[in-house]
Amino acid sequence: MRPIDRQAMALVALTLVADQASKELLLRYLLRIGTVRSVIDGFFQLVIVWNRGVSFGLLSGDGALPPWILSGVAIAVCIGLFLWLRRTDSRLAGWGIGLVMGGAIGNVIDRARWGAVFDFADFHVHEWHWPAFNVADAAIVIGVGLMLIDSLISARKRAP
Repeated sequence: MRPIDRQAMALVALTLVADQASKELLLRYLLRIGTVRSVIDGFFQLVIVWNRGVSFGLLSGDGALPPWILSGVAIAVCIGLFLWLRRTDSRLAGWGIGLVMGGAIGNVIDRARWGAVFDFADFHVHEWHWPAFNVADAAIVIGVGLMLIDSLISARKRAP
């Protein structure tokens, strides 16, 4: 196995452990003390949100897709990302792929356990409110960011 593959798989494992451990601990904690806990007044609180849609609550209304469809899509994406990983030599792309795969698998585990994804991080500033998210969601966003940065760097290197 190439070093880039080992690094990506290590990020998959680390993301999964951090995601599942944080969800387990915070869900127990919030169920014990109440469903909301202010951490930084007016900015950050811990909440219990059951997301039946995709990232950041998209497609989570009354017509939300069944968890097994969303999980199937996530697994298909992971297979595609793994194939991409096997073809890339870029460390940034490999790290991004590992983070996205770990986050996607973490949310698939939630759907299998609970039929929805447990989101707990809730940020807000005055009237502006970011949708609740979790470690898996953060890993996916960071991973996609790394892959975008890698593609910009690669495009710049190829330009005449």
